[in-house]
Amino acid sequence: MEKQFIIDDIKLGESWRLFRIMGEFVDGVEALHDIGPAINFFGSARVQPEDPIYQKAELLARRFAMLNFAIITGGGGGIMEAANKGASEAGGVSVGLNILLPHEQKPNIHANITQEFKYFFVRKLMFVKYAMAYIIFPGGFGTLDELFEAVTLIQTHRIKPFPLILVGSDYWSGLIKWIKTHLLQEKMISPEDIDIIQVLDDPDVIVKSIQKLVIL
Repeated sequence: MEKQFIIDDIKLGESWRLFRIMGEFVDGVEALHDIGPAINFFGSARVQPEDPIYQKAELLARRFAMLNFAIITGGGGGIMEAANKGASEAGGVSVGLNILLPHEQKPNIHANITQEFKYFFVRKLMFVKYAMAYIIFPGGFGTLDELFEAVTLIQTHRIKPFPLILVGSDYWSGLIKWIKTHLLQEKMISPEDIDIIQVLDDPDVIVKSIQKLVIL
């Protein structure tokens, strides 16, 4: 009998967790459904303002905000802070989707629309749902996670293709070489899958490449 009570308690806990997850989905959709066409910026939370890639992220976000794109980031520091700062200072929509973590992730002050998430998968869905392009700066495991999830969804036709731009050829060249020399040569992917990802450095080229593909 006591064992059955424990099982019932576990089931009740799982049920309430489902309601909490649903609540995060609802809150995310309500916060973002009116933001218009958006570009997501990803990259390391550890990059400092004096770093050239921080400054490039800020510049790019400012330019896209002036073209009436909303800018979405993970809401933390580093590249996320830079992009939110560039967008907000340009008078644009600057969105921060923060995740609750025991360390490292702290919301930056530059997002004018903020939403906090407990569940990574809900937050990741919000990124994909509202993105018209991903701009991905140098980063760690979290950045790679967002990159390869988007690549997989595009490759498997689960979402419409959109520009996936890696900024920084010096940083990303080793990854691209590995993809070509292992995944492609060993036929783990198809040749056309390589075209899902672009590696670009020049802000003017990045802006034009997205403007070409996205009509506001």
